[in-house]
Amino acid sequence: MKITSPVFEPEGLIPAKYSCDGSNINPPLQFSDVPEGAKTLILVMEDPDVPKNVRPDGMFNHWLVWNIPPQASGIEEGIVPPGVEGKSTQGSRQYIGPCPPDREHRYFFKLYALDTELELDPEVATKEDLYRVMEGHVLAEAQLMGRYDRDR
Repeated sequence: MKITSPVFEPEGLIPAKYSCDGSNINPPLQFSDVPEGAKTLILVMEDPDVPKNVRPDGMFNHWLVWNIPPQASGIEEGIVPPGVEGKSTQGSRQYIGPCPPDREHRYFFKLYALDTELELDPEVATKEDLYRVMEGHVLAEAQLMGRYDRDR
């Protein structure tokens, strides 16, 4: 399974348009080679480079979306995909673009194919809850990493 974007290369720079310095909309993403038998897809966007004095765990969850139909070939720019949006670290149920407070950060878009649909309350479920209920159901996973620095 693969996840790519037509607007940035793997490990490349995410354009400012998709950050807090721009339109703060999600970049277009493309999915391919989803395994047969997948019942749902999950997308997680996270930043593991948060300064420890800002967040002790060093992690910021920017976007959680589950129960995306497995036939989805991707997500269009600025469009909420079909599925359920969960809570970000900030507490909102929507895409939050890159906005590093200190230096260049890495942003991981993780795609998972599951053999089941998930039943989670999007108002309270965290990324940890999501990972717990999907355990044992992952058929395939892929990731795309992009970088962003507000000073570039």
